[in-house]
Amino acid sequence: MTEVTQSGAAWLSREEMDAARERLPILYVDAVPVRVDEQGVVTGVGLLLRIGEDGQVKRALVSGRVLYHERVRSALLRHLEKDLGPLALPRIPPAPQPFTIAEYFPTPGVTSFHDPRQHAVSLAYVVPVEGDCAPQQDALEFSWFSPDEVREATVLAELANGQSALLLQALAHLAV
Repeated sequence: MTEVTQSGAAWLSREEMDAARERLPILYVDAVPVRVDEQGVVTGVGLLLRIGEDGQVKRALVSGRVLYHERVRSALLRHLEKDLGPLALPRIPPAPQPFTIAEYFPTPGVTSFHDPRQHAVSLAYVVPVEGDCAPQQDALEFSWFSPDEVREATVLAELANGQSALLLQALAHLAV
């Protein structure tokens, strides 16, 4: 059983959330799911396939908002389960440490990361996943890539809003 915070997902109405997004940075988590072998070497990197708000099909990392009164670890577990299914079996340490912090701005070009809806600050994690992953909710597909495959220009071009830069930072952090 996962440690998921039971909080009212609708703690703000859509209108209230839109108003908050116009005034405040919103805290998010980004997760790069990986498969590792017995020696801890990364053998696979997982990416989702989604239809974005603009209607385009794009690859994506697991990502989502941290809710009010929710621990970051719980937010990671919640989003990994929401996107990869309850049998994904993510291995998040008791005190997770992000490999970087990504700042998404509504204005393109401020950083490598762009979110037209808001200014968001995202804590980014690499998360080993041991179970079976199946796309859930709005995800169309989930695919594993080798570290070399995920670096290919065609794959990186499929990631939206600067997540290709985040993925490359994760690979550099892992030294793969």
